[in-house]
Amino acid sequence: MLNADSSAGDQGTSIDPRAAYFELLGRDTDSAARLGHLHTPHGRVDTPAFMPVGTQGTVKGLTVDHLQSTGAQMILGNTYHLALRPGSARVARLGGLHRFMLWDGPILTDSGGFQIFSLAERAKITEQAATFRSHIDGSLLELSPERAIQIQEDLGSDVAMVLDHVVALPSEPQLVREAMDRSLRWAERCLKVAQRPEQAKFAIVQGGLDEELRVDHAQRLSQFPFDGFAVGGLSVGEPPEEMVRILSATTPHLPVDKPRYLMGVGRPIDILEAVARGIDMFDCVMPTRNARNALAFTWSGTIRLRNAKHADDARPLDETCPCLACKHSRAYLRHLFIAGEMLGPILLTHHNLTFYQQLMLAIRAHIAAGDYAQWLQSLKVQSDLLG
Repeated sequence: MLNADSSAGDQGTSIDPRAAYFELLGRDTDSAARLGHLHTPHGRVDTPAFMPVGTQGTVKGLTVDHLQSTGAQMILGNTYHLALRPGSARVARLGGLHRFMLWDGPILTDSGGFQIFSLAERAKITEQAATFRSHIDGSLLELSPERAIQIQEDLGSDVAMVLDHVVALPSEPQLVREAMDRSLRWAERCLKVAQRPEQAKFAIVQGGLDEELRVDHAQRLSQFPFDGFAVGGLSVGEPPEEMVRILSATTPHLPVDKPRYLMGVGRPIDILEAVARGIDMFDCVMPTRNARNALAFTWSGTIRLRNAKHADDARPLDETCPCLACKHSRAYLRHLFIAGEMLGPILLTHHNLTFYQQLMLAIRAHIAAGDYAQWLQSLKVQSDLLG
């Protein structure tokens, strides 16, 4: 059965009500899976939670009403992209990112650290900052820890990520250590300049595939008063079993009373395995990007709608799914993609995000029932679902 956390009821009493805080409700008996609430100025998030990615102030293809109807409670925006266009100062003048995009739920903003990795050929890294050439017009952008926090404070997100240095995996051990140490120094600089007490600050654990480095970084970061902790630098080329190994080594060294966020990981099996190791929050472009490429996630496995076998299929994608797409037949959805109609990606995006939220609902239900580990083991025989 679920192990209730005896301190959860007292946790919110001494915390500034304007600030985000985490309430641990309980833990699974036979795994490290946790059930909780992340309280923010824009509402409560039930954890474990999946955040759709709204990089540029929109989750591609969906209105905020459609997004809310998937069950999503919190979304992610990106510091680097919004700083370039339309500019964080402009968003601030227009009332902040919530008002700008008309999303009234919680928002987490990534710091731009991933762009240090993904735009490496455009970036120069020094101790002071990462300097980029814009992918839009080639203009110069300096992203220091101080600037990353300033941008996120302009945006007004509920959770701001510290700036970190992400490297590809595998990498030379010395490069991994240097990036980890720099990430620690940058995290401390982010804390020192933060001006908005209501905006939670999350640190990011780095250290590549070296368990000792990960543990060391987690322990050193935990000495600072961060509101949450992320595990970063995974899902960047390493095998899935390596990610699981690193999570197993890292999460026991993170504070029990703070939320834990695995950045950029989104395969259903990876989410399930990470929850079993104590992760509370996830984000990934996988459900939305795959939707635009005609791939649907269902409880029976993935469906590639461009395949000819769906041309005369009158069944919905999933009989039990409440999404907009599942009001239609597979044949109709396939037709939309073959005809190049924009409605196809819109409907399938709504479906995939609804599926992910249904997955999180099931995860939370099984943690609450105390049988999460057994349920996960039973799901592992369904390789199509978990792939």
